[in-house]
Amino acid sequence: MQLRDFLINNLLSMNFTLSQLPVRTLKPRSVGLTMVMDKGLSTEETRNFLSVAHPHVDVVKLGFGTSYVTPDLEKKLAVYKSFKIPIYFGGTLFEAFLIRDQLEDYIAMCKYHEVSYMEVSDGSVNIDHKEKCRLIERLTKYATVLSEVGSKDAEHVIPPYKWIEQMRGELNAGASYVIAEARESGNIGIYRGTGEVREGLVQEILTQIPSEKILWEAPQKSQQLYFIQLIGANANLGNISPQEMIALEAMRLGLRGDTFDLFLHKTVSK
Repeated sequence: MQLRDFLINNLLSMNFTLSQLPVRTLKPRSVGLTMVMDKGLSTEETRNFLSVAHPHVDVVKLGFGTSYVTPDLEKKLAVYKSFKIPIYFGGTLFEAFLIRDQLEDYIAMCKYHEVSYMEVSDGSVNIDHKEKCRLIERLTKYATVLSEVGSKDAEHVIPPYKWIEQMRGELNAGASYVIAEARESGNIGIYRGTGEVREGLVQEILTQIPSEKILWEAPQKSQQLYFIQLIGANANLGNISPQEMIALEAMRLGLRGDTFDLFLHKTVSK
C-alpha cells in the first residue's frame, strides 16, 4: 500500500519523480489532513486558490462568522463543491447560534448549504462539558463533527489533564477529530503568547490521545514545522492560510529548507 501511495502521489500530484520522499496519505484522507482557514476570500480568489492547491486541501473552514457577511455565499460554496472540497462554518458561528437558542436554525442552515462538517466549540461561550458532549452526539446525526478544545481567553490556562479529559470525552461522544485551539493567529491554547509551542502540554496530550485524532491549529510556519518534525509528514494541521498551502505541502515532503534533511536516508557527497 505504501508503494502504491508513493507511485500515485508522484504520478498524479507531482511534476517529476524524486526518491526518498515520505509517503503522503491519499485523498480522501483520514490522517495527514490539511484544514485551510478562509477568512473572506472572494469567489474568484477561491477559484484561483483551488486551481493550484486543491490536491492538497482536505477541508476548508469559513472562519468565525465570515459566512454570515460574505456576499454571494452560495456561489462561493459552489466553487468549493466543484473541486470536491468539503467546507464547514467556524465554531464561533455555531456558538452564536447556540447562545441565541437557535440550534435548530443552525442545523437547518447547514443542511440547506449541504455542509458535511460541523464544528462544536466553546471558546466564546461557557458550555458545561457534559452538555457539549451531548451536542456533539446530536450533531453526528447530520455531519462529521470536529470539536475544539481550549479557551480563546489567554488568561484561562487549561492544565494538561483537563485537555486530555475533554478530548477523550468528545471523541467518545462521536467527534471524528478534536481540534487543539490556537486561534487564527496561533498565540493561545497550545501556544504561548509569542507563538511558541507549549511542548510539555503537547507531549502529555500525545501520551493519551492518538495523534491521528487531533487536528493541530498551526497557522505559523514554525508551528507547522514543529508538528511535522514531531509526528511526521502526515500530521493533521489546521488554520492554514490559502497562500501557504503549497509551501506547507513542500515542507511536509522535505522540499523546504526547514525539513530538507528530515526524510533523507543518506547524505549526498559534496
